[in-house]
Amino acid sequence: MTENYTALYDQHKKAGASFTDFGGWQMPLKYTSELAEHHAVRNAAGLFDLSHMGEVWVTGPDAGAFLDYALAGKLSAIAVGKAKYSLICDADGGIIDDLISYRRGEEKYLVVPNAGNATKVAAALVERAANFDVAVEDVSAETSLIAVQGPNAEAILLQLVPAEQHSLVTELKYYAAVEVGIAVNGKVQTLLLARTGYTGEDGFEIYVPNDDAARLWEALLDAGAAHGLIPAGLACRDSLRLEAGMPLYGNELSLRVNAYAAGLGPVVSLAKESDFVGKEALAAIKAAGVGSTMGQKLVGLKGMGRRAARGHYPVLKDGTLVGEVTSGQPSPTLGYPVAMAYVDVEHSEVGTVLDVDLRGKAERFEVVALPFYKRSK
Repeated sequence: MTENYTALYDQHKKAGASFTDFGGWQMPLKYTSELAEHHAVRNAAGLFDLSHMGEVWVTGPDAGAFLDYALAGKLSAIAVGKAKYSLICDADGGIIDDLISYRRGEEKYLVVPNAGNATKVAAALVERAANFDVAVEDVSAETSLIAVQGPNAEAILLQLVPAEQHSLVTELKYYAAVEVGIAVNGKVQTLLLARTGYTGEDGFEIYVPNDDAARLWEALLDAGAAHGLIPAGLACRDSLRLEAGMPLYGNELSLRVNAYAAGLGPVVSLAKESDFVGKEALAAIKAAGVGSTMGQKLVGLKGMGRRAARGHYPVLKDGTLVGEVTSGQPSPTLGYPVAMAYVDVEHSEVGTVLDVDLRGKAERFEVVALPFYKRSK
């Protein structure tokens, strides 16, 4: 059994969660039914423990310039209070991690890497900071992260926020964050609230000290009871993000993949004045006009039958291997199988019909545009 447990582990046990190892952490896979949890997020709200994610503060006069060098995006250009999705790459353009950075002040950023990469990203940031006037502080071990996702997320949160601060929540834009008072155990605490998400629905993430995490979790469940809120595990989180066409590190993203192959070219700012780690390699890849050194790119696949593709299943064209599935399962929302796969560029056009080898039997899939699902508002 893994040694890493979040501050909410006891809450998950009491709720009857089944657990899985994820990024070196024991995390709730599901509580009752992953299908019910998936539909709750799409139609009402789900409560997620994301405390396995990392939190790294970058502060100092050179904070913006440093992140411009350390990451592939132009972090110095985002306004205070806003957030930006970006990549941290190695010198060859391979993806070390995809992450979100929040600008919390002129000289202050919060960088949030993925669970399994948090230590690696923090170490890379420290190493890359050598020539900049910045401090890099990894506070992952003392910080919990709780997410409320779904169309009722805002209504639930407003029950815990003082009336005079409601506008801070209702006017918070997507990919932005604000400090707001949240009532926990009768006491209002000022916590960092972000509006990003990884499910394709509206929702919020709350950064909270470990000591207060359990009380906040229970307060949110109580506030959300009348709004259909239920705890949700990683199984439904995976089906939700797949429907929304969002890549998962270790599946769609890795050191062997570059931004252009993964369809993340717009995240890379080759035009920024400063150099950044991986810039030369990524510029060469873009100039070559191919998605990757293997000439493949990430696509969405819609099943034309009932059987679902799974990760690592071969993708074929007229019996010839042309790619590999990275993620796949039946879509609870759409009612047909969906998958993402890397396929040879010449077979990546929308409308192309391919086969996936489902354990010896070919099943037809059509290349479609991502995302598979997009919320109506």
